Amino acid sequence: MSIRAVFFDLDGTLADTAPELAAALNAVRAGEGLPPLPYATIRPVVSHGGAALVRLGFPDAEGERFEALRQRLLDHYRAGLGRATPLFPGMDRLLDELEARRLPWGVVTNKPAWLTDPLMTALGLDARAAAVVSGDTCARRKPHPDPLLHACRLAGVDPAACLYLGDDERDIQAGLAAGMTTAVAHWGYLDGGDRPDTWGAHHHLHHPLDTLELLP
Repeated sequence: MSIRAVFFDLDGTLADTAPELAAALNAVRAGEGLPPLPYATIRPVVSHGGAALVRLGFPDAEGERFEALRQRLLDHYRAGLGRATPLFPGMDRLLDELEARRLPWGVVTNKPAWLTDPLMTALGLDARAAAVVSGDTCARRKPHPDPLLHACRLAGVDPAACLYLGDDERDIQAGLAAGMTTAVAHWGYLDGGDRPDTWGAHHHLHHPLDTLELLP
């Protein structure tokens, strides 16, 4: 079945959110009297979520302290949301081309809606996306397929006719479980420990515009 819709993970696939999240983590570290971590150390962890960033910045934190640090990270991030988050180079052209071909596109992320929605608005994409599914939209998050299947219902497209792009193994797991065609976004936040060749994705893309080769 040919591709009739394209869905994207948000952080590390559609948008380059790492600079703002790195700044937020280092702001929390500064509040704890700790020096900043290098951006190159933080960037590969961003796609793993806020909890992974806290574990990176505060490896000994547990329980209530861990949760308090995670909330402070999110508060700092929300305060500067969208000010320094661009689309990845070529992504704007890809979205324009999808719309020119009348192929709906959307976002499926584990980011909570209270962060996803204002970011999509700041990027000017909220009214263009056929579906925006956040980490708290459904009862279960990726790698469960429910969020992707919900996005298909919103866009009115059969999952078998959808392509899902992501830069984390759980993205590929969710896409495969939903019956979609999957692709690894190698421009995202892969780190040295990732083995995307073992994830079972149908395609490996190295630039957003490579996606066009998979479309009708």
